[in-house]
Amino acid sequence: MEKIKKILAPTDFSELSVAGVRSALELAGALGAEVTVYHTVSTDELMHYDQLGRADDIRGKYELTLGRFLEEHCADLLPLAEVHKKVELGAPEDNIVAEAKEGGMDLIVISTHGRTGLSHILLGSITEKVVRHAPCPVLSIRPQQRKGDRVAAAA
Repeated sequence: MEKIKKILAPTDFSELSVAGVRSALELAGALGAEVTVYHTVSTDELMHYDQLGRADDIRGKYELTLGRFLEEHCADLLPLAEVHKKVELGAPEDNIVAEAKEGGMDLIVISTHGRTGLSHILLGSITEKVVRHAPCPVLSIRPQQRKGDRVAAAA
């Protein structure tokens, strides 16, 4: 296996996705790799806007959210690796696979659960779709549950 130099860490900003991003940063620090923390603004998210702004404006808002997400959940790990942040619009599973291909990623580190809730059961999770189509290995991280929590209900 070749050395892992570039890691893609998708997030949907949910508490459950924190485990994947933190694991990617820890792994990158140990391997001397760089990490791209990646968010796709899905069509579902765009529907929450009263008026659609320009794509650059929407992307800019989510870039700020991504920065806050990293500071809030991963500030202790950010100095360990070179970190890039990227936000795009589209279908998360398609965009994650495309970013891995175009960015020459050696590994995708992704949480097994995000905020998809019931649609996970009906449609299959984004993680499962990424695993099936990824151009590189995928490390799926299961978020730790607190005693009494149900991941499916929290997702």
